[in-house]
Amino acid sequence: MRIMRYDGGYSRRKFLADASRGALATGVLMPLSQAIAQHGDISKAYPDELLSIEGYTKGRIKTGDEITAANVELVKDLIEPIRYEQILKQGRRLRVVKTTTDIMRTSPWEYLEATLRNAGKAKFDARGNVVNAADGKPWIGGNPFPDPKTAEELFAAQTLSWGRHDGSFYAIKIKNVGADGKVGFEYECGWAELSAVSRVSMEPKPYWPEHLDKLRYQSVFFTKPGVYRGTSFLNIWDYDQSTFPVLYGYVPEFRRIRQFPTNQRFEPLVPGLTLFLSDVWGAGDPMYTWGNYKIVHRGPFLGGVSGGWNADHPNWEHKTHGGPKDLSFWNTDVELVPEIVVVEAEPTKFPRAPVSKKRVWFDARNQTFAGMTTYDRNGLPYRSFDGCYGLYESGEKKVMDGKHPYWSWGHLTCSDIQTGTITRLEQVKAIEGVHPSGANDPRMYDRYLTQAALTGLGSS
Repeated sequence: MRIMRYDGGYSRRKFLADASRGALATGVLMPLSQAIAQHGDISKAYPDELLSIEGYTKGRIKTGDEITAANVELVKDLIEPIRYEQILKQGRRLRVVKTTTDIMRTSPWEYLEATLRNAGKAKFDARGNVVNAADGKPWIGGNPFPDPKTAEELFAAQTLSWGRHDGSFYAIKIKNVGADGKVGFEYECGWAELSAVSRVSMEPKPYWPEHLDKLRYQSVFFTKPGVYRGTSFLNIWDYDQSTFPVLYGYVPEFRRIRQFPTNQRFEPLVPGLTLFLSDVWGAGDPMYTWGNYKIVHRGPFLGGVSGGWNADHPNWEHKTHGGPKDLSFWNTDVELVPEIVVVEAEPTKFPRAPVSKKRVWFDARNQTFAGMTTYDRNGLPYRSFDGCYGLYESGEKKVMDGKHPYWSWGHLTCSDIQTGTITRLEQVKAIEGVHPSGANDPRMYDRYLTQAALTGLGSS
């Protein structure tokens, strides 16, 4: 019997064959990076079975259908273990939308332009940091490894630029839902992150000369509830990925700034949350505080990589469902991601870490973070982190980031499978009416990212 080269199982055989050789060459019918460079579209790199949910399930699930407990077994291999359990046992649902093939809809425009412009110019230096190959200086912008060959290349790109803007401010509402379905904690906060290097939109480019040894400045401050109003934290990241960030905090009750132990990154910043600093963007710690990176899986995936913006709500707020009181999960759009790359890593510089390893799902199309599962010290699934991104564009409605629609995350779900608690975060239009979400604001550093700023954040 002769097997057709591009029959329904060809993709699986290709992924397995590559894995047996220890190879990572994204794309199935042709190299993915070549398809993107030539067409700006991923379609030429994948067979039909990986470009639509209809093709993958042979019509048993269609675009517009929901993944529920009744049909999740058809796509069990496309979902992380904790999301699968939530769908099967807790009433979580996922609505399937069309697969995105236009690469320019999957990240900020300027970031993607820089990725294409600077392809092939990056390397690791002797300390394992990403540098510009021509002069050994810090990276100049965009994804340094758009055609990744190793787990380290995937993680390096994610660690260098979390939100893929030079500067981002996220106005955030948070609710923590218990196993009983009741909301136990509610917070409103602002989150700022600003790159000192690899800048593609904000002047000066590609570096901020006075801060050339830094990777990013990142802060978070709380405005609600009143008891935590003004509580704020500032992370200052060194460019060297073997160095822990400096962490400052301001607690209004004591009216002073103090420096916190920076390696305690597996604790919530405020009570009740299942979100830790280590979790952020799947790469919340410097890259070499983790180790033993390896690729453990390749294949298709159901990811929330589009449809994350709710244009119909004036403050961009999202609806919920599932759990005992229909408050546990966001209404989420997912699409069939043709190829996901799962990387495993261990917390080698955290002797008291409550996790033994993490697995991070990367969308091969643009290497964005698509999901994460951490495992406890016994190797059992512990916590998960999944979200939904998208262009902030819906029909005639759009939020502009310069000349192009804003791209960002819309909502996140952080779940502790062992306690049943869930932390839901959503990016809203603004908090307090004076802290709006957006990108590349030149006032960001002075307003949010200095020790002096900490004393006023959330207290005005």
